[in-house]
Amino acid sequence: MRNSSVSLRSPPALSGGLNTPTHLKRFRSSIPLYIFLLPAVVYLLLLSYQPMYGVQIAFRDYSLGAGITGSPWVGLKHFITFFESPRFLHLVQNTLTITALSLLTFPLPILLAIGINYCTSRRLAKVVQMISYAPHFISTVVLVGMLTIFLSPSIGFVNTLLEMAGFDRVNFLMIPENFKFIYVGSDLWQHLGWNSVLYIGALASVSPELHEAATVDGASIWKRIWHIDLPGISPTIIIMLIMNLGFMMSVGFQKAFLLQNSGNIVSSEIISTYVYKIGLVQSNFSYSTAIDLFNTAINIVLLLTANAICRKTTETSLF
Repeated sequence: MRNSSVSLRSPPALSGGLNTPTHLKRFRSSIPLYIFLLPAVVYLLLLSYQPMYGVQIAFRDYSLGAGITGSPWVGLKHFITFFESPRFLHLVQNTLTITALSLLTFPLPILLAIGINYCTSRRLAKVVQMISYAPHFISTVVLVGMLTIFLSPSIGFVNTLLEMAGFDRVNFLMIPENFKFIYVGSDLWQHLGWNSVLYIGALASVSPELHEAATVDGASIWKRIWHIDLPGISPTIIIMLIMNLGFMMSVGFQKAFLLQNSGNIVSSEIISTYVYKIGLVQSNFSYSTAIDLFNTAINIVLLLTANAICRKTTETSLF
């Protein structure tokens, strides 16, 4: 009989282990990248996550003397107070009205990007880009000052044109019904060009071979846009739409507050301006935090809902 020998060998190391030489070597080679990443992580921890500890004052009767943990716990008291307030529906309605009008302008940056992409004159395309991008770099305070001058009933060029056309001068900023259109229109003018940059980049990634084949087959520009460009950039469009829907309740505070006056306060009072007045002006920190937390919760629900719907219908989503 042949003696069978048994060789004792150590089992192979698992490739997914954390202590293998490969992973250690990879970690050491990536140390400079982790060092570059460290400031961003520290920034998020200190300025984004650490302040979330104070969110609990929405469930307390907060006072500066007692501090956060020393203030009495009141549960949902401040939320119920806000829901039962006569201002609740009014604030939500104003906020959603402005956001809904803003969502109607969502396709315009896409159209601008397609127009620039198909522009045969590169010089004209650059001029359009420069003119449309420039307002994005104007600060909100300066923008509101410009709007105030442009729409002034005495020196504004808009009223001057109306008077030349035979109409009476109008104080646009004092009319409540005009506020939402002024807000959305100025926002569109300021960010239209900048928002189109992402779509211009997405259009550049569309294969030119598809356009060449479509052109050979006799497809017009409109058919190429509809059947090649739009499907090619549809993932980008869907992601941006989901993100916009996730900010439906978050209308910018600064411009709305600066455009407010005694005449348009009925339409210009939104959740963010109300939180500012309640929290910082009246020092009712618990109540204002509860309102802002409610606003954030609605945004999260809208974001998750939009993401789930897009994932099931288009297989494109944030996560």
